[in-house]
Amino acid sequence: MDGSPKLAATDILSLHGIEVVYPNATRALHETTCQFSDGELTVLLGPSGAGKSTLLRTLNMLTRPTAGTILATGHGALKTAADIRAHRRDTAMIFQQHQLIGRMGALRNVLISRLGRHSVWSSMIGFSMAERRLALDALDRVGLFDKALTRCDSLSGGQQQRVGIARALTQEPKLILADEPIASLDPASSNRVMTILRDVCREDRIPVIVSLHQLDFAKAYADRIIGLSGGKIVFDGPPETLSDAALTRIYGAQTDSST
Repeated sequence: MDGSPKLAATDILSLHGIEVVYPNATRALHETTCQFSDGELTVLLGPSGAGKSTLLRTLNMLTRPTAGTILATGHGALKTAADIRAHRRDTAMIFQQHQLIGRMGALRNVLISRLGRHSVWSSMIGFSMAERRLALDALDRVGLFDKALTRCDSLSGGQQQRVGIARALTQEPKLILADEPIASLDPASSNRVMTILRDVCREDRIPVIVSLHQLDFAKAYADRIIGLSGGKIVFDGPPETLSDAALTRIYGAQTDSST
């Protein structure tokens, strides 16, 4: 009987025995096994250095695990370069620092996410009208339709992050990853960004996995919280089960876990 890991019907992504050890011998992620389900907003919670970003970046192989297996729906085990490229086309990434081209307008930045769907030759021709409509619809969804032609370096931080979300949506992903997307935003902008991500997850049934260090936002928006400490998962469950004992496992003796 084949004992290799399998992907359950409800799972979009499954990790089995994943470890990450950096070249300087730092163990950023201990042996980790977990699954991510369709239509679920998961928050990776923990202090700086807990392993949140490392775990998140292994999910699209931006950080290559040194051990273990990752299974993705539609692609199976991510072993070959072709499998990884296909998985990345289906996985949108939202970054803390936005990763926009400031001199370009919002619409052009959003359309960049379509390049992975094009061959080299077709990308030289330009984007289709259908793709432009898709991008404009995404900007409208995040409340920035009127900023389509505005240079991104003239937008506020919150607006730039919403352009990043529109770019992710225009990719037509099966999975959205967001690495500390509200770390540099004020509370009002943070709430707006997290509300958009939660709505996308629920309305489009796209699983969203977000790394955060703000406990209050994790409790308010997550369907599931995975708490990390020292590169290990020390809590995994819905927000309402996040007890004081669990918080101590995540944050240790820290008294302020909201920053």
